[in-house]
Amino acid sequence: RFAVSVGYWKDPYIQHFVRQAKERKAPEINRGNSVCAAGYYARVHGVSYLIKAFLQKTQCNSQIVNLGAGMDTLFWRLKDENLLPRKYFEVDFPMIVARKIHNIKSKPPLSKPIMESHSGDSLLIDFHSLDSSRYSIVGADLRSSSDLEEKLRKHSLDVHLPTLLVAECVLVYMTPQQSASLLKWAASTFPVAMVINYEQVNMRDRFGQIMIENLQRRHCNLAGVELCSSLDSQRERLLGSGWDNAHAVDMMKVYSFLPQADVKRIEALEFLDEKELFEQLMQHYCICWASKDSSNL
Repeated sequence: RFAVSVGYWKDPYIQHFVRQAKERKAPEINRGNSVCAAGYYARVHGVSYLIKAFLQKTQCNSQIVNLGAGMDTLFWRLKDENLLPRKYFEVDFPMIVARKIHNIKSKPPLSKPIMESHSGDSLLIDFHSLDSSRYSIVGADLRSSSDLEEKLRKHSLDVHLPTLLVAECVLVYMTPQQSASLLKWAASTFPVAMVINYEQVNMRDRFGQIMIENLQRRHCNLAGVELCSSLDSQRERLLGSGWDNAHAVDMMKVYSFLPQADVKRIEALEFLDEKELFEQLMQHYCICWASKDSSNL
C-alpha cells in the first residue's frame, strides 16, 4: 500500500484491504521503504508480465489458481483490464480467507465487480469460502494436496482447462517435501499448466544468512530455504516435480527487463541513496516459472 500511495503503480483496491500506517516514519525507515517499494514494483510488474502472457496465449480460456493469495487484488485488476480468465481461484488459510471475505462483503468497490462478473443464481458465501461463476476464495492448507484438490473441485475447478498457478513468497514457508508434493500434484493434475513462483534465492551467502537471521528474530521460519540456494536449485525443484521446462531469473535481471522509461519515472519518485542495498536485495529474490504443455501453446 505504501508503494501504491507514492505512485509506483496503480491499484485502487489495495486500500480496501490494507490500512495506511498513520505514524510518520523515521528517515532511515523511509529509505528502507523506498528500497522495498522499488523491489515490489519489479515483483508486481514481473509477475504480471508472465500472467498476462499466459492469458493472451490461452485467449483467457483458462483458469488461475492463486496459492497463498492473502489480500492480493489481482482478480479486480484483471477485470478492469478485461483479462479475466474463465475462473479465478484464491487459496489461503481459513483465518485469512475469513478476513478477506469480510472486507469484500462490507465494501461495495470489492463486491460489485464480483457481482458484475457473476452469472447464475445467488453467490455461495460462508465464513471460509466464496464461490461465484468467475471468482472463488477457498480456505485450505496447501500442505495437503488432496484437501486442496477436493475443495477446488467443489468450486468448479476444471482440470482440462489450461491452468496457471501463482505462488508469491509461499513455497519457502513449507518444507521441501511439502512444496514438492504441491508442485507434483499440479504437474500431474493439469495436462496444460504453468506455475509462477516468486521467492528468495542465493540464500547461502552472507547477505542471505543475515536475511534469515532477521526473519528468525521475528519468529518467521523459512522451512524451505534450502531450495533457495541458487537459480539452479530453483529450476531443478520444478523439473524434479514433473514440469517439462523451467526458468529462473533474479530480480535485478527482471528490473533491467522492465520498460526503462517507467523505471526512470519510479526512480524519480523517491531519493534512493541505498543503491548497493537495493541491488543486494534484488539479487536475493527471483521469479521462476515452469510449464507443461500437451497442447503446444
